[in-house]
Amino acid sequence: MWKMGTADVIITVYKPDGRLIRLIRGLLWQTVLPGRIILMVTQKEPDATADRIRNRIETELTDRPVKGRGCVRLIFDSVTEREFDHGGTRHAGALHSDADYLIYMTQDAVPADNRLFERLLAPFEDPKTGAAYARQLVSPGADAIEQYTHLFNYPPESRIKTRGDIDKLGIKAYFCSDVCAAYRRSVYDEAGGFVRHTIFNEDMLMAAAILDLGYSVCYEADAMVYHSHQYTALQQFRRNFDLGVSHRQYREVFGRVRTESEGIRLVKNTARYLVRTGNSFLLPRLFLHSACKYTGYLLGRNYDRLPERVVRMCSMCRHYWK
Repeated sequence: MWKMGTADVIITVYKPDGRLIRLIRGLLWQTVLPGRIILMVTQKEPDATADRIRNRIETELTDRPVKGRGCVRLIFDSVTEREFDHGGTRHAGALHSDADYLIYMTQDAVPADNRLFERLLAPFEDPKTGAAYARQLVSPGADAIEQYTHLFNYPPESRIKTRGDIDKLGIKAYFCSDVCAAYRRSVYDEAGGFVRHTIFNEDMLMAAAILDLGYSVCYEADAMVYHSHQYTALQQFRRNFDLGVSHRQYREVFGRVRTESEGIRLVKNTARYLVRTGNSFLLPRLFLHSACKYTGYLLGRNYDRLPERVVRMCSMCRHYWK
């Protein structure tokens, strides 16, 4: 049983589907229960969206009671699409918490079992651990490309990353995902919290700051959530455009490490995997999506040279530019 302090969960919510209910129920069955579940709801304009989501969750938990319901407090806050920011909104969620550990999740991440938090928080027994993030498993129905991409980014072996690994690992040293990640609150505060205005990569920017402070970032492979997306080629383009924008805006961080070589390695390894597993028919899709990713990334890296209209058209997070 976890005895190292308290933990709260902060979840960003936007147009949720049934996975949000499964996520909440999964959190209430954990062997280590959070003190609060804080839902940061994004809505188009100030309206009753957060209240509707609250009522839906409360009704679901009343109709089908869950073990930890009486022990965990649900807190709802809301921002408009215009106000939403990947770093700023998550930081606003942290202001609702006085816990020793902040656990960030997205609405479409579902715990693989009831020991997610027990395992995710275990690395913090080392006082030098500043952050830990979970392994992401593919959801049912994912194709071979998505399966290998997840295996590449989230292998079955855990790893502790320190400042000394930056030269060796490149961009991978900063890799962390707020799909399911925990932060020691004292270290989070020492790092200044999430950057308040970023289109993407608030988690990697925080990981970089944590390493710079001399703490470690742990990838905990035994803590697992189901989370995957089947993006279209256009969605891949837009997502990687925003990635390139982030790398350009925070070039003092990302300029210190290799970035593109890791993507090339992923494409090569995925192609070999598809051939080896009899999925060669997916190679055209792999190459199309990879070309869209790379093109989007290069354009994003040069977004400040593009007309504003083109930038908005290329970006997945169009509200960011308003």
